[in-house]
Order: sequence, then structure tokens, then C-alpha cells
Amino acid sequence: MTLLFGFKEKDRHYRERKGVYGVIVNKEKKVLTVKHSGLYFLPGGGVEGGETNEQCLQREMLEEIGCEVISRTYIGHAKRYFYSRKGEPLLSDGYFYKTWISERVQEPLEDDHEICWLNVEEAKQLLFHDHHFWAVKHVLN
Repeated sequence: MTLLFGFKEKDRHYRERKGVYGVIVNKEKKVLTVKHSGLYFLPGGGVEGGETNEQCLQREMLEEIGCEVISRTYIGHAKRYFYSRKGEPLLSDGYFYKTWISERVQEPLEDDHEICWLNVEEAKQLLFHDHHFWAVKHVLN
């Protein structure tokens, strides 16, 4: 079952973007997020070419936080209708995994991304996508 977030306007075409995201929680129950252009997201991103979800998650973790995925557990699938900052109607098609990572093995490749650890209330307020917070709640419950 796929959960839906946001509101789909009738007769509006939404460009769909499939992404894979990791929910990483430390011993203090803080969630690892990535801040980009002033917005907070779970680490992860768009599937490229013929990548599997697992390959995408591994690549995105290396690019954004410089760590390898040690193991993962599938959480679920959720979508969110929203508008980009440029006003484009988008549908974020997210696949979420509880993720365990290695120590840093390289410097992150995306130097415009800032790694931030947030407590649950901060994550609720700051995560840009509702379905990202849904995944966080699922892991913490």
C-alpha cells in the first residue's frame, strides 16, 4: 500500500520523481538530515538510470554524507504532491529504508549539502516533505 501526502489538483500534470531515502537514527534518538538550499531532507535522492533502490541508496549516502550503507530494512513507500520553488507541480515517489551506515569513508561529494542531526520535534518542523517525517515516525515508534 502506498501512502499519499499533499493535495493533487484536478487536471494538473505532476512530474513524478522516484527517490530512495535512508532514515538514520543515533543513540540519542536524533535523525540525520541533509540541509540543502535552506530546506531539510532525509539523505537520499533520485534513482538514476537502471539503478535498483539499494544501489541508489548506496550512491546517495556516499555522495551526501560520505558513508557506506552497512545494512537497511525497508520501511515503506509513500508519495507527496507538492510544488517546487519554481512552481512546478511534482510528485515525490519515495521508498524509505531504516539505514545503518559505516564511519565516514570519504568526504561528501555534494559540498552544498550540510549534515544536521535533529531531534524528533525539530524534524517534524523542519523536514520539507511530510512523507519524510512519516518515515522518521515509523522508525522511532
